[in-house]
Amino acid sequence: MFAERGYHGASIDEIARRSGVSPPVVYDHFESKQDLYKRLLERHQRDLLELWGVQLAGDDPPEQRIPRALDAWFEYIEAHPAWLMVFRDAPAELADFHREIRARGLGALAPLAARESVADPADQTALAMTTELFRSAVAGVALWRDEHRDVPREQAIAVIMNMLWLGFERVLGGERWTPPPRPAAAP
Repeated sequence: MFAERGYHGASIDEIARRSGVSPPVVYDHFESKQDLYKRLLERHQRDLLELWGVQLAGDDPPEQRIPRALDAWFEYIEAHPAWLMVFRDAPAELADFHREIRARGLGALAPLAARESVADPADQTALAMTTELFRSAVAGVALWRDEHRDVPREQAIAVIMNMLWLGFERVLGGERWTPPPRPAAAP
């Protein structure tokens, strides 16, 4: 319901009805609609982070592990439409909680990015930005694909790998972009 109608569009009565229970049963398990939303958000984030950890583990080269993880991730989000809650903007009254969830997610993903050596683990700022770049790019493609369901998962994975992995591969090879020198200011 939250993924389908947004936080304000979802009512406890409708959530209960679709779940085959009465509203009091929902309130037996959750203090409020806000509490239910938070627990769902935490559950989906936990599931997604666990999926990334499992899929990226092992000794296979990253060019095999990363697309495998992307495929498993897309499979999860196709099966669980509530994943949208993790990546869409939160209602104003839950904005702080949503920021906290995103920060926890980035914190959990940073060691995975460090393992791939796409950012110097000693440079926490670069590592955080690299992790956010990956997370936001993948989430952006997933949100776009949610509106373009005719696009095959394999095509989305290929675009992500072409745009991100090939760039990361160049960085791993030692190549770095540097800004061009600024022209001297006119006197």
